[in-house]
Amino acid sequence: LEPNAMFVLCGFTLMLVCLLHAHRQLPGCGNIVTFSQFLFIAVEGLIFEANFGRKKPAIPIRYYFIMVAMFFTVSVVNNYALNLNIAMPLHMIFRSGSLIASMALGIIILKKRYSISKYTSIALVSVGIFTCTFMSAKQVASDSSLNEEDGLQVFLWWLLGIAALTFALLMSARMGIFQEMLYKQFGKHSKEALFYNHALPLPGFLLLAPNIYHHALLFNQSEPFQVPVIGLTLPIMWFYLLMNVITQYVCIRGVFILTTECTSLTVTLVVTLRKFVSLIFSILYFHNPFTAWHWLGTSFVFVGTLMYTEMWNNLGPFLARWRKRPKEE
Repeated sequence: LEPNAMFVLCGFTLMLVCLLHAHRQLPGCGNIVTFSQFLFIAVEGLIFEANFGRKKPAIPIRYYFIMVAMFFTVSVVNNYALNLNIAMPLHMIFRSGSLIASMALGIIILKKRYSISKYTSIALVSVGIFTCTFMSAKQVASDSSLNEEDGLQVFLWWLLGIAALTFALLMSARMGIFQEMLYKQFGKHSKEALFYNHALPLPGFLLLAPNIYHHALLFNQSEPFQVPVIGLTLPIMWFYLLMNVITQYVCIRGVFILTTECTSLTVTLVVTLRKFVSLIFSILYFHNPFTAWHWLGTSFVFVGTLMYTEMWNNLGPFLARWRKRPKEE
């Protein structure tokens, strides 16, 4: 199962590089990137999963429409938050709070109860996110390059971005609970859900058509780039988009393999590592200000997440199996 985890991490790392390049050159291109990813995965699923519509879904289609409405809303709101003065590192750290949202809604909706260590981990993640958010607020509010009126406007947009991230976080957690309830009722059909979650939202992108078309024109005007090996020349932004779509597909397929073959603990650990890699990349690439307080908050988030997954209790047996492997081979 370790190669599958590396598959996800490598795919996500390559996807992140392409996405950072695209976002650096054309800020606000998130909608065309998301649309391209959805279209590619939907076409692949139509051919190989739905058999061109001839295969009847195991889960009634009406439930997928509800799930898709949540999934589409979360994707669009998360992308739009980047246009509201939210720095990429804060965006990623904030989204790491999905564990908190899932636990909170699980307690409220499913009446679940957890151990003391779980609540402790949630407290650590909460403190970490609050620390990073508070320090980012101070940076936005004290931007000396803006006059008082412009600075207030920027800060208000930043607050709107925080509200958008919070809404997307809660909506994503609610979608996870909804999926859990569906899988208990109808059985696990992750590949089918992957297809419908990407195919059904496609008409919703008509609402974003002007923005997508505008960025497509900007992509056409980017500098030409000769693709290695095949020698094809195309605008470099289209090359970044193509690489992003392919690597996103690799990543999400890897996640699907993990969810069907591994325990939820393994998947959670891989996703945690994925977020850490994305955070480091964004800091290095965008040169975002990242103080000691930010690092302290980040460490709280990831230590809390690892504590929630009970990694420490499972690390010993894992290392024992790893040490025995050369002898067995």
